[in-house]
Amino acid sequence: MSKKNEWGSIADTIDYAFQPIVNIHTGVCLGYEALLRDYDKAGFKSIQGFFDAAFEDGVLLQIDLRLREAAIKKLISINHHHRVKLFFNLDNRILLLPEDILGDTSEMLIQYGLYKDSVCFEISERHEFQYTSDTKNTLNIYKHRGYKIAIDDFGTGFSGLQLLYHSEPDFIKIDRFFISNIERDSRKKLFFAKVLNLAHILGIMVIAEGVETEKEYFICKEIGCDFAQGYLIQKPTTDVAELRFRYDEIASLSTRDMREKTIDHRLLNDRMEYFDPINLHEKQRGCLTDMSAVFDRFRKNKANTFFPVINGNDEPVGLIREKELKEYVYSKYGKDLLLNKTYGKTIIDFIIKCPICEISTRIEDILEIFSIDEHCEGVILTENSRYLGFLSARSLLKVVNEKNLASARDSNPLTKLPGNTMINEYIEAALRDTKNAYVLVYFDFNNFKPYNDRYGFRQGDRTILLFSDILKKTSGSNRFFVGHIGGDDFFTGFKVGESDRVSIDNKIRYIVEKFKNDVVSLYDPEDRDRGYIIAPDRYDNKKRFPLLTVSAAVLDIHEGPREATIEEVVTALASLKKKAKARDNKIAYAFLSNPGCVDIRSDDLPVAERKFGT
Repeated sequence: MSKKNEWGSIADTIDYAFQPIVNIHTGVCLGYEALLRDYDKAGFKSIQGFFDAAFEDGVLLQIDLRLREAAIKKLISINHHHRVKLFFNLDNRILLLPEDILGDTSEMLIQYGLYKDSVCFEISERHEFQYTSDTKNTLNIYKHRGYKIAIDDFGTGFSGLQLLYHSEPDFIKIDRFFISNIERDSRKKLFFAKVLNLAHILGIMVIAEGVETEKEYFICKEIGCDFAQGYLIQKPTTDVAELRFRYDEIASLSTRDMREKTIDHRLLNDRMEYFDPINLHEKQRGCLTDMSAVFDRFRKNKANTFFPVINGNDEPVGLIREKELKEYVYSKYGKDLLLNKTYGKTIIDFIIKCPICEISTRIEDILEIFSIDEHCEGVILTENSRYLGFLSARSLLKVVNEKNLASARDSNPLTKLPGNTMINEYIEAALRDTKNAYVLVYFDFNNFKPYNDRYGFRQGDRTILLFSDILKKTSGSNRFFVGHIGGDDFFTGFKVGESDRVSIDNKIRYIVEKFKNDVVSLYDPEDRDRGYIIAPDRYDNKKRFPLLTVSAAVLDIHEGPREATIEEVVTALASLKKKAKARDNKIAYAFLSNPGCVDIRSDDLPVAERKFGT
């Protein structure tokens, strides 16, 4: 039997397990990662060993194509396959092969009725990535033809930021190493937050891999992660009947988290310490707690320098500190005097006042209250006036710092506009608000990369700031939400009222024209006069590129019931954006209608000329 025939038989024994990747806020499925199974039945000890053997036998390309088709076949057997993506792991060595296999993949997708953006190829950082002009061109071809790219196992492998820079991915997947026990590891949390912030600046969505516990989920959500994957959602399964489009338990977790705790509440709860309090009165007899019991508490807990004191209703009354007792403990007869009830000193005489705050109090207010008393150890936290825990001075400083970091993560560091988390929350709220119509607009620069290559990142940042200032000055109303997706991509949302449909369309047109006219000031006189620049394209060929403009993809959402997901709205806007770029006026319109399904109908009517609710 020839090697190709032998490998064909091996490939037939391989199966795929699918594991869902879901929106961290809504539980709606973005797609499924295809994970190789039954390789052991073919005689291989590991997945890597399987691909190494195929490479050594010169059949890696053919096997990869067989596996792609097997994964695609499995995907289309899912009822909701047209609403999700296939995340397919790509052996990095495929990128080094000279053959163009995308043509074969394209034919497969046509045969099975799928679009190219239904497939996301995962490049693993665990395996060495040899960056050459050939791999660069191959990745550019993948993206140019409409496929999505993800970096898998980010943060654990060979290439790191170099791979992130060269591949310009749509997604990065943070490795399970950084997710495991992240709630107890501040360094992991810091790393994740910094990588996520960088990704969002570059317009890349972030997937947390290996989320297994609710605590890990809540931290990932708090940091601002976009999607989650792991056992908490669902273990990989070969039975597609077990796969769902909506994982309601994740939506319930998100809703519960929002309902039960503010950001300040969560931060305080994470940093708060619980010290077993001393009761002011003995429960059985109702009299004041004897000082001997106080001494006994400190003797048994030598690491503690103080204890909170509570009354019979579990309400804190202050602290009792070791240092106030020392002058008695270390004097010859001091302790005996305290234990002598006729001496007159009781537990009340040693209670020190301490700031007390409800856990629902704003962190800034707690800090202000704490700063009034220079000698206090910290703040006692309560819930419904009952003792909850203690926040030390050190922990309070950490809470303040973490809140500042959280605020920075939720806004773009360059423009200070709301970032992806708040944009997602706005779209989600708009989809739930069936009583009102909305207009969502996706703005994207035209020819920004050549401009960046020609003038540099600093000048590129100036164009981004110019556009963000135009959006800020144009908004002027709480009905106009402005956000920065990342890079040169911006988002605006309007709640439609009977009187402002015309003004919405006028504002969109004004923004597009204003940027076109103002951005010319950021060109050299020579480029400005001739109306174009000369810069390398994706394939390093010198070309002429027109001056910067901005395209606007305008999506109307009608009043009434709707079941579209955030992902489907974003996909619709991204698709519409391509149409806008081809228009002379750089604006394309579409609308979302029909309850129960997504129905994107393109038309040329501006907002002002369109009827809503039909």
